[in-house]
Amino acid sequence: MSIDPIDIGSFWLPKASSTTAHQVDWAFDVVLWMAVVFFVGIVGAIALFASQYRRRRKGEKTSTVDHNTTLEIVWTVIPLLLLGVLFLSGLRGYANVLVAPAESLEIKVTGAKWFWTFTYPNGYVVQNELVVPKDRPVKLLLSSQDVVHSFFVPEFRIKQDAVPGQYTTMWFNATEAKEIVVECAEYCGTSHSDMLAKIIVKPEAEFKDWLDSAANESAGKSPVEYGQILFTKKNCFTCHSTTGVRIVGPSVKGMFGRKEDLEGGAAVTVDENYIRESLLEPNAKVVKGYPAAMPTYKGTLKDKEIDALIAYLKSVK
Repeated sequence: MSIDPIDIGSFWLPKASSTTAHQVDWAFDVVLWMAVVFFVGIVGAIALFASQYRRRRKGEKTSTVDHNTTLEIVWTVIPLLLLGVLFLSGLRGYANVLVAPAESLEIKVTGAKWFWTFTYPNGYVVQNELVVPKDRPVKLLLSSQDVVHSFFVPEFRIKQDAVPGQYTTMWFNATEAKEIVVECAEYCGTSHSDMLAKIIVKPEAEFKDWLDSAANESAGKSPVEYGQILFTKKNCFTCHSTTGVRIVGPSVKGMFGRKEDLEGGAAVTVDENYIRESLLEPNAKVVKGYPAAMPTYKGTLKDKEIDALIAYLKSVK
């Protein structure tokens, strides 16, 4: 199957998939080709002068001309005008992406080691999958639970830091119904490269149907089945394996009923209360030999979701 070259973007950039991406690309092209022209011109002039005006005989004097007012004015004014062009080309795009339209759908985004949490206006919370409507402005309100993360969507040409203790904002308007990769562009620890998410762009009607049904995702599922879904959606697998392999945190294989030694010399038997406490207050009891790196899920998980996760962890033998 052949791929349309337009669908994979240019040599330099991925496909532009938002209303403001083309303005960023135009500014990029201005800077790029201006740099190419000056590089060729300056390097060419250096090569020409080095060949044309080199000292050929011993004792030969170089030119006594060391000043030209007209030339100095020219090479001062022209770069000044070019800097003005660069400034205006960036300002136009920056002004457009700085303030979100009044009719934007606002979604709260929270970064944590090592996943993204998205909270919709109706209270629905999902991790690592941001579903948005096509052809409608979406405003993101970003923050972080631990360290600085950076929400980067190459196809939208947007990037904004998520900073602990404060809010930052960004917005976009997706132009195609498709799936788009989200990356963290700020090094944030050992699993930084795994801090990936995706944006799923749906037509407006499909988005509304999805949002209406999203809160009922547990319907028709047993607690264990729902807990397994949550284990993946909440990105638990990036730190806790189900196979016994040690990664960032302890493996959950056979963990229920197991005795764990804690930092500080105490010990605990893994039961329902310990799992719940670990989800809500992860640094209260840290297993010996592991870093206190787990973020809190307080305010993110509902009681029925905690119950489902406990049921699933009890089933992992």
